[in-house]
Amino acid sequence: MTDLASPNLPSRDFEATSRFYATLGFVETWRDDGWMILRRGDLLLEFFPHPGLDPATSWFSCCFRLADVGAFFDEVLAAGIPEQTTGWPRAHRPKREAWGGTVGALIDPDGSLIRLIQTND
Repeated sequence: MTDLASPNLPSRDFEATSRFYATLGFVETWRDDGWMILRRGDLLLEFFPHPGLDPATSWFSCCFRLADVGAFFDEVLAAGIPEQTTGWPRAHRPKREAWGGTVGALIDPDGSLIRLIQTND
């Protein structure tokens, strides 16, 4: 097995979190009362229960490094996630940043920021 690191993100409700990420092609690979793991290919997300979380003040985040950030963003929109500047869930269209990279964002229902970064390999 290849070594990897995986983000640990909060979930107010595992069932709701699982349903949200399922619209983006993630499947549950583990769940009990204290932990949930979702996978989509090489993308892995782990969740811990945080029922009292306020999405408006959440500071949790991680990055998806994607071979085709534009195609992934199209899937985000097709899943019905709105492209807007407030609320959650929401999406921000990928754009070229001053440093040369292309970055978008997905904010999940619990307020976690998922940066969508185009890889160049």
